[in-house]
Amino acid sequence: MIRTIEEINRKIKEGRAVVYTAEEIIEVVRHKGVARAAQEVDVVTTGTFSPMCSSGAYFNLKQPKTKMKLGGGTAYLDDVPAYTGFAAADIYLGANALPDHAPRNTRHPGDFSFGGAHVIEALVSGRKVTLNATAYGTDCYPARSREQEIGLEDMNDAVLFNPRNCYQNYNVAVNVSDRTLYTYMGILRPLLGNANYCSAGQLSPLLNDPLYRTIGIGTRIFLGGGIGYVVWPGTQHNPAAPRGSKGVPIRPSGTLALIGDLKGMNSQWLRAVSMTGYGVSISVGVGIPIPILDEGVMEHVSVTDEDILAPVIDYSHQYPYSAGGEPLAQVTYAQLKSGAIQLNGKTVPTGGFSSYSKAHEIAQLLKSWIGQGTFLLTQKSADLPGAEGGDA
Repeated sequence: MIRTIEEINRKIKEGRAVVYTAEEIIEVVRHKGVARAAQEVDVVTTGTFSPMCSSGAYFNLKQPKTKMKLGGGTAYLDDVPAYTGFAAADIYLGANALPDHAPRNTRHPGDFSFGGAHVIEALVSGRKVTLNATAYGTDCYPARSREQEIGLEDMNDAVLFNPRNCYQNYNVAVNVSDRTLYTYMGILRPLLGNANYCSAGQLSPLLNDPLYRTIGIGTRIFLGGGIGYVVWPGTQHNPAAPRGSKGVPIRPSGTLALIGDLKGMNSQWLRAVSMTGYGVSISVGVGIPIPILDEGVMEHVSVTDEDILAPVIDYSHQYPYSAGGEPLAQVTYAQLKSGAIQLNGKTVPTGGFSSYSKAHEIAQLLKSWIGQGTFLLTQKSADLPGAEGGDA
């Protein structure tokens, strides 16, 4: 059985497409088998909502009457510095950016109460922020300073551009030392006091397309409550990571670079995060539809939390000092979501930074868009760097 994107889109337009979420399809496959499910189902939707530090937005600002060249000058949005090195009216604001006066970790652990992510959330929420900018002045752009309250309506373009999102599997973070650690994986209590993970598991986009058969450059997606696209492999994309059952990676592996119109998004799916002792990040909602082109794709989207293994890594020494060596253990997402894992003879409580309930909501929302005919699939224009082989 082979199905094309064009055939699926025709059914979407006619209101005949059969769509399930990646959570729902598990039971469908259990009852009907892979072959029959592949014949009956057109699309499976995925979702994830978690902190994604490598995120930000670029803006093209409407010029004032006396024009100003921001390039080579400075720009601050609510005291958070934006990068001005592009051109006269283009700036980029990273989610991790902090005000110059922020105390950071001078009194450890810092609370990181405000940064670029908060500015992005404010703009998406419809609020205005304060622009303060300076420039050196030119004959064609004579203004040397600018202070203005601006919102998305004061920008020609406002674009979310995230260089690295949607990690395909990730570490489970623990702390074997005798002191508390403050990390991007949260607060890690000493002597294996807790274990933190960050993935939606069986709902996560790249875990449902582990060999990148359908997700590639040009794939249309749900991004931050609006429409976005995959534009490139994300930074640190590592398709050569070791893989297990059904080609699912057992280490951090693939990533995606994503882009979308910020003006079409909403703050329900773009939320600033303050991480004690580490910095500012932003939780991003991403949903990717998987077209069921054949039985192989169906087999991949029927992956369960029991099938997905994640490495347990010590963040007191192994991670920060690139100490290498094998993970302390491999655990399944089913074990992680149970609330505790067994490690070195100890019961270690687990906590997830990725919201499974939000991931579920995103997959359901994307399913409804497709069912209503308002969201069509795209044929990827180029492959992501791929994974060799398949099942271990």
